[in-house]
Amino acid sequence: MTLIKSISGIRGTIGGKVGDNLTPVDAVKFASAYGTFLKNNTSKEKLTVVIGRDARISGPMIHNLVVNTLIGLGIDVIDLGLSTTPTVEVAVPLEKADGGIILTASHNPKQWNALKLLNEKGEFLSGADGAKILEIAEAEAFDFSDVDSLGEIIPNDAYMDIHIDEVLNLPLVDIQAVKEAKFKVVVDGVNSSGGIIIPKLLKQMGVEVVELYCEPNGHFPHNPEPLKEHLTDISELVVKEKAHLGIVVDPDVDRLAFISDDGEMFGEEYTLVAVADYVLSKTPGNTVSNMSSSRALRDVTKAHGGSYEASAVGEVNVVELMKKNNAVIGGEGNGGIIYPELHYGRDSLVGVALFLTHLANKKTSVAALRASYPEYYMSKNKIELTPQIDVDAILAAMTDKYKNEDISTIDGVKIDFATEWVHLRKSNTEPIIRIYTEAPSQDAADKLALRIIDEIKVIAGI
Repeated sequence: MTLIKSISGIRGTIGGKVGDNLTPVDAVKFASAYGTFLKNNTSKEKLTVVIGRDARISGPMIHNLVVNTLIGLGIDVIDLGLSTTPTVEVAVPLEKADGGIILTASHNPKQWNALKLLNEKGEFLSGADGAKILEIAEAEAFDFSDVDSLGEIIPNDAYMDIHIDEVLNLPLVDIQAVKEAKFKVVVDGVNSSGGIIIPKLLKQMGVEVVELYCEPNGHFPHNPEPLKEHLTDISELVVKEKAHLGIVVDPDVDRLAFISDDGEMFGEEYTLVAVADYVLSKTPGNTVSNMSSSRALRDVTKAHGGSYEASAVGEVNVVELMKKNNAVIGGEGNGGIIYPELHYGRDSLVGVALFLTHLANKKTSVAALRASYPEYYMSKNKIELTPQIDVDAILAAMTDKYKNEDISTIDGVKIDFATEWVHLRKSNTEPIIRIYTEAPSQDAADKLALRIIDEIKVIAGI
């Protein structure tokens, strides 16, 4: 199962058979469906779509296929070339475009690529719109333009700089305070576009930058998901360079992790917690994260007098609830910061700028800042799915087993105990069940996870 079609886009491995992998035919088919969807939902004669890609090796190939497919539909393409997910999201409304596509498989390894689809606001499509695109793709209901009505390519390589300017112009970003702090920072750009844009942002804030894996050649030097086990190189370099912190992003720069000055992980769950702490101290209000995210955000929000809500997993669900609750900051516990003051999308640049401002104002170390937040520990596990496993039956059985606890079934099953929780859900992007637990100690989180996994195996008969 290496081609995954979902309401959020299409994702797959390069090569192989049509319909089984992300082949050129599949890329064209899905780009055709997206362009057709846009044309079906407008009375405008001419449409414009913004396209950018990360640095993965297959990027230029998929990019050329998608761009030329849209041109064949009579759609003009504003081509950002090498870019980031949040940069494309910022560009769509600034260009008054009708949509956007980011060509990236985010944190997946180099053999993967994907088409992430945006609406005219630069936000991910709704589930209903995504479903319509899948229907169009399945029916191959495309009508291409004649030779006199083809679209045009409009190259624009200025948007990384424009994005940086938009971030630095935010009222809560204090460039002067950061400059005066004289920070030294190690950056791991996993040899993708983050290796360009994050050092550029930092230098404009007066930060001394030590670059690690910042050559955007698509050869990821480690697993690109910013988890502790993949980040030993930067952890060692932060200590060796006597840096104030390390910054890690994934290939499309929508996930952000920090390394403390002592070489320890700040904790990807705590990226949002720290940034929210700063934002709420200046602009009190509400917050939102998904249900697989740490309770620490809830605690920090309450401390600032705001209210916290948890959404179903998925950026589009977080954004929907943020709008409903007028949240001033939100995101996901995987290091995704959503700051509506700029745009409704996970954005590592916003996260970096706000975090450094917070750190400069606090006049403390990263390790000390981390120690100031509530202590929670997570255990993230998964069970590989096979055709014999009935996921819905498993979730129903677990719901019944724990019916006397505080349970939510908005997204899979989340069971809230007094001091810990477990969240069980089927992944939207991989053939697995995710089992996330959180508790006041790592040992307790791990033990809860093992207990739940054993219970699932008994129910599933595996």
